[in-house]
Amino acid sequence: MDQKEIESLIKLLDDPDMEVSRHVEDRLLSYGNGVIKHLENAWEQSFDVILQNRIESLVHKIQFRATKKELESWILNDSFDLLQGLIIVNRYQYPDLDEQKIINQIEVIKRDIWMQMIYEMSPIEKVKLINHVLYTSYGFSGNTGNHKDPQNSYLSQVLETRKGNQVSLGVIYMIIAHKLDMPVYGVNLPQHFILAYIDEDKKGTSEDGISFYINAFNRGFIFGRDEVDSFLKQLDIKSEKQFYEPCSNKAIIKRVLRNLISAYQGLAALDKAAELQELLALL
Repeated sequence: MDQKEIESLIKLLDDPDMEVSRHVEDRLLSYGNGVIKHLENAWEQSFDVILQNRIESLVHKIQFRATKKELESWILNDSFDLLQGLIIVNRYQYPDLDEQKIINQIEVIKRDIWMQMIYEMSPIEKVKLINHVLYTSYGFSGNTGNHKDPQNSYLSQVLETRKGNQVSLGVIYMIIAHKLDMPVYGVNLPQHFILAYIDEDKKGTSEDGISFYINAFNRGFIFGRDEVDSFLKQLDIKSEKQFYEPCSNKAIIKRVLRNLISAYQGLAALDKAAELQELLALL
């Protein structure tokens, strides 16, 4: 990286000639994340509000490009790691996110459950144990007071505040369950997100091995297919196979992005909503 060129380019950022400033911005963008520290130093040393605004805008563009590239790479890798997909979305709002902190927070919860788990436990007993640790010991709950807050969709914030929406609480539950070798998967219901416990030995049956469902938003409430039928009837929505069976990691990330787009539109943060639409388009 050419330090002198970067310093010279930054000095030209507030050039009144739009052609010059556009060329300068394109050149700095080409450096990617490596130039951010230089831009931040320039921002701190400047008293020019216009230059500071241009630097802020440029830093955001660089970080957004990086997020897009990460998401594209995640898709190319078959969306295998759900946690990584959630972290990438999280970086849209929190680019300096400490990824290891999130991994450690989830690992601590998983360890607390694992230490109390007995091999002979039935699936329902295991789920009840997860419920006790998540909702009683750690105090996770649905954010019913401010359900449309975009923070409900950012994993780092949900782990800190222990409040989230149906999807964020569901994916935390699901990721922990997988770490405990429990076959729990997300199900994309209209206006809701639930979890299905799969009996691997019964896969291929009429109900595709689903033993029961879990509502992570309602303290891990356990229920059956009949309750899903009733829920769809209340919404006056025709039953479809996809409303009962596990969805893909990609579908979950799509849902997270759609929730964020809706939340930012509600706050009239249309620039953010438009950028998240770009991320959604990649999927």
